[in-house]
Amino acid sequence: MAQLGGQPIFIMKEGTERTRGKDAMHNNIAAAKVIAEAVRTSLGPRGMDKMLVDQFGDVVITNDGATILKEIDVQHPAAKMMVEVAKTQDSEVGDGTTTSVILAGEFLKRAEKLLEQKIHPTVITEGFRKAADKAVEILNQMSIDSGIDDYEGLKNAAMTCMSSKIVSESREMLAELCIDAIKAIAEKDEEAKWVADIDKVQIQKKEGEMIDDTKLIKGIILDKEVVNPGMPKSVRDAKILLLQSAIEIEKTEFDSKLQITSPEQIQQYLDEEENMLRKMAEKIKNSGANVVVCQKGIDDMAQHFLSQAGILAVRRVKKSDLEKLSQATSGSIFNDLDDITAEKLGKAGLVEERKIMGESWIFIEECVDPKSVVILIRGGTELIVDEVERAIHDALCVVRDIVEDGKIVGGGGAPELETAIKLREYASTLGGREQLAVEIFADSLDIVPKTLAENAGIDQIEILMKLRASHQKGNKFAGFNLENGEVVENMMQDGVVEPTVVKIQAIKSATEATSMILRIDDVIAGAKTSMPPPGAGGMPPGMGGMGGGMGGMGGGMPPMY
Repeated sequence: MAQLGGQPIFIMKEGTERTRGKDAMHNNIAAAKVIAEAVRTSLGPRGMDKMLVDQFGDVVITNDGATILKEIDVQHPAAKMMVEVAKTQDSEVGDGTTTSVILAGEFLKRAEKLLEQKIHPTVITEGFRKAADKAVEILNQMSIDSGIDDYEGLKNAAMTCMSSKIVSESREMLAELCIDAIKAIAEKDEEAKWVADIDKVQIQKKEGEMIDDTKLIKGIILDKEVVNPGMPKSVRDAKILLLQSAIEIEKTEFDSKLQITSPEQIQQYLDEEENMLRKMAEKIKNSGANVVVCQKGIDDMAQHFLSQAGILAVRRVKKSDLEKLSQATSGSIFNDLDDITAEKLGKAGLVEERKIMGESWIFIEECVDPKSVVILIRGGTELIVDEVERAIHDALCVVRDIVEDGKIVGGGGAPELETAIKLREYASTLGGREQLAVEIFADSLDIVPKTLAENAGIDQIEILMKLRASHQKGNKFAGFNLENGEVVENMMQDGVVEPTVVKIQAIKSATEATSMILRIDDVIAGAKTSMPPPGAGGMPPGMGGMGGGMGGMGGGMPPMY
């Protein structure tokens, strides 16, 4: 609202809320800090889990930062930015989501003190940008080379990633599964670099048995059953025909009429249809195929002929599953039965229908050099199975990161401490107020080892002093053993390993989110629109029920903000 000659002029819609200057900055920083505090206790091997219950009563139990923030219904715009930090970290590298959010929260907390000293936000963000670039450089310099052939490094990294999860007791076995899965699907690109697409690792989960019964299947699982009870339920040394078209008599695309004048003509018509289906089945049999996986339907009569020939058939398989099956069995996908050749059929050691928890699934396994594999997850309850899936996803991403990037660092807060020490040295070479920003950036990195110690119930200040002293002596991977609270000179030797790219991405995404929040000095929130009362404004009276909760739905829908 502005004044003109004593007359008020409304510029924005009535009811619009506006927060400016320091108030806007402090509100945004406070909201971001609350989000960071929400996930802080879940960091590290001694971190705790969160139980999240949504409006429908569905329960999620997890300590995965991205999952926690996804499940929480966040309303504040600055808090939503923190959720985006976790999402970015998860989609880019798959691990380190909690670390990235905690770092962003600490950056903002310390930047607030500089704002109180009248240092301009742009100066702080510029200092943070320089510090982040230098931190990435330091992390790359301190990294150790690894890769697809470094089995020990891959295994330790996967186990470190799962040490804070519910699966920590079975982490060694699961780490080996994840490495075998990534090694199976990893391929070299045109530049001879390793690429591992984790979408080629299918994850199937079924409650029942124990976490230790989780296994890797070198092939694929189809959530289907054999189409005809007369067909074999198990086929050894399978030759698999992958078919896109239906094994049916196709209807004509245009309207047509058949004029039948005698019963014999009906029989001829039916005989011809049967003959065509028999020929289709013979073509499949003559190709040498003993398993058919079809994307579309299979006629009942065709099923009969296939079962007579001892061929196992599956129908209505998703296109994506057919493509994965092609990658797993090295078979071509055919569209026409006349094009089938024996060399292009897929091959698998075993195709078998099995019942798991009352559901029939078809297992296609023992494939030679499969480029698509399945991890079948088992666990006591649905909640456990879901959390095991999240843990395995993180471990697969960590192994993938090392295979593609080829660099690792020691864990346990060691990289952050070493980076902080080097950044303080770098800060002394800068002039002006940017030096302060780089120094508080370095101090903020200490939040990771401090939080790890705090969650383990160890005195964080004492541990921090001991660790700094060890790093000053040149032990770049010095950390502490959370089991006994002792300082370890090399976390690598204790098997605590993390991919460098996870640490780099956490710093990058946290810095960018911090810079964006710090540069906001004006928050203009539009007025919330409300529905008119029943019958008002020419609206038919019967429509009025939408005002309270979508009329007949009894107000069950949550309000939209």
